[in-house]
Amino acid sequence: MRVRTIHLDAGADVRRSLEDLAHHENAQGFVLSVVGNMRQATFACPGRTSPTVLSGELEIITLQGTIGPQGVLLHLSFSDGDCQVWGGHLEHGSLILKGADLLVGFLDMAEQSTAAAGNTTAPRLTIAVAEGCPWSQRALRMLRTLAIPFELVP
Repeated sequence: MRVRTIHLDAGADVRRSLEDLAHHENAQGFVLSVVGNMRQATFACPGRTSPTVLSGELEIITLQGTIGPQGVLLHLSFSDGDCQVWGGHLEHGSLILKGADLLVGFLDMAEQSTAAAGNTTAPRLTIAVAEGCPWSQRALRMLRTLAIPFELVP
């Protein structure tokens, strides 16, 4: 595993920055650690059809998930000025306030090959989705991000 330290300056979009990093590295990886704050958090809450946006001085508590050239799947938790904790699926528009430092691990080519060896072109699972369902969309996004072959049942 290769480990990269990343510093995000004020105004940086957290998700966009990690997507750009994954494309630049052309590798699969994951967030190991984060410390920093945001001035705006945009995140998807369970059961809601559109993202939630909160502004203020927001302290990042956790950021975890996978990143890769195909996309990212990241979950964020943070606290507001009243120490109320919020969290959900990280969306574009989560902007850094003063700065943030991240530790990102990337799989080496041999590790990626080993991980991909279990993946074949034949679907590993079958999934039925409901049109307009946010849970269905999240499940599909996760399968695509993790490059898990699937068959979609209409």
